[in-house]
Amino acid sequence: MTLFHLTPTHFRMTAQACASLLLIFAVSCSSPEGPDADQETPPGDTAEVTEPTGPTWAPLFNGKDMSGWTPKFSGFPLGENVLDTFRVENGLLRVSYDKYESFDGRFGHLFFDGEFSNYDLRVVYRFVGDQCPGAPGWARRNNGMMIHGQRPETMALDQDFPVSIEAQMLGESEGGGVRANGSLCTPGTNVELGGKLDTRHCIPSEGPTNYGDTWVEMIIEVRGNESIRHLVNGESVLEYGGPQLDERDKDAKVLLAAGAEVPLDRGTISLQAESHGIDFKTIEILVLDEN
Repeated sequence: MTLFHLTPTHFRMTAQACASLLLIFAVSCSSPEGPDADQETPPGDTAEVTEPTGPTWAPLFNGKDMSGWTPKFSGFPLGENVLDTFRVENGLLRVSYDKYESFDGRFGHLFFDGEFSNYDLRVVYRFVGDQCPGAPGWARRNNGMMIHGQRPETMALDQDFPVSIEAQMLGESEGGGVRANGSLCTPGTNVELGGKLDTRHCIPSEGPTNYGDTWVEMIIEVRGNESIRHLVNGESVLEYGGPQLDERDKDAKVLLAAGAEVPLDRGTISLQAESHGIDFKTIEILVLDEN
């Protein structure tokens, strides 16, 4: 039971009143007895902190520059950032077309260093502005995370897309129509859906239509050659397995001739520049045990 609630006015009392209060508190606030009495942390000591164990999220984008990332545009050598398309502004990684007069088929990709197999990839993004003039209609509010991709130095000079698995970031169709976010496209690849090979180039998800320039979270759960799952704002929208090279595709044939195996269990990660402006606020990876 609390006998007194002290406010600053209590400390302006007379000496006699203060003495009375001290006597009361000496009786009512005596040291507790029992097993918890000696468990206070001594002055100057700090409680032991348990470090987290297991895999943790790591940023692929540091919010300051494009360290670790390399651009590749169709028709241009590796490393050339055409018209400053990829840039960092105000802590965001941006795909911007403000310096373009016309798109002219300059499809671009921004590759992160290295290859990955067993991981979760998370981005938070938003589409911005209007589509670049001269671009195809299907590329409006269209971008993608390319996973299990080929290395950029193996791409042909005029190759539009890396051989890869594309988890699509999609906004509403022209006129505000329905368009399932988190769908799949397969440049130079195929996947298994429901345990059967599916050779469609694009496979729609059960994802929502995301309208306007709102922020969206997308997570791709990649488990080597076993399974890949797309999540949009926390909801699972598509799952498939068995990613593999498409032996009919001309770009995949080049990789196969160089010794690549048909099943894909790892590869590069890249982001697209496909004619519509987009901002990335977060790009991070959770690398899991490779065993």
